[in-house]
Amino acid sequence: MTAVQIGRPEADEFSPYYAEYIGRVPEPDPVAALAAEAESTRKLLGGVAEKDAGFRYAPDKWSVKEVVGHLCDVERVMSYRALCIARGDTTPLPGFDENAYVPAADFGRRRLADLVSEFSDVRRATLALFRSFSADDWRRKGNANGHPISVRALGYILPGHERHHVMVLRDRYGLRG
Repeated sequence: MTAVQIGRPEADEFSPYYAEYIGRVPEPDPVAALAAEAESTRKLLGGVAEKDAGFRYAPDKWSVKEVVGHLCDVERVMSYRALCIARGDTTPLPGFDENAYVPAADFGRRRLADLVSEFSDVRRATLALFRSFSADDWRRKGNANGHPISVRALGYILPGHERHHVMVLRDRYGLRG
């Protein structure tokens, strides 16, 4: 549990687009959820053979490797947003198009184990950042992609986003572990 009482984000602290992700995190401490989720996701992905990491459940869907790479990209973008807002930067932050990032990254050329290791590294950095935030930092609000966003909303979005993709990996890709 973090030392700071974070509180759940109010509806005016995020775009309705993120409500599903935030709703996936009932825990009162999103930092603890981030820590726990990373370990279970790593274990789930550790059971995937390299030969199966290029699997797509439909031709127009991402491969397992691409999902993991996407998790890394989103973590970096959301953490950067949280950093800027927590530091009082009021510059409107840009959106990003995950459907452009994934093909540009060419995650398929990389080994799944390396992507999973990278995800773990990125998560450790995210945890260090979020654990450093004061109560005031968590309540700060900014603007990203033309919508209001708070640091605490970002703290809940990250584990919720991960849970969404883990559910898809289990249900559509057949991952067990």
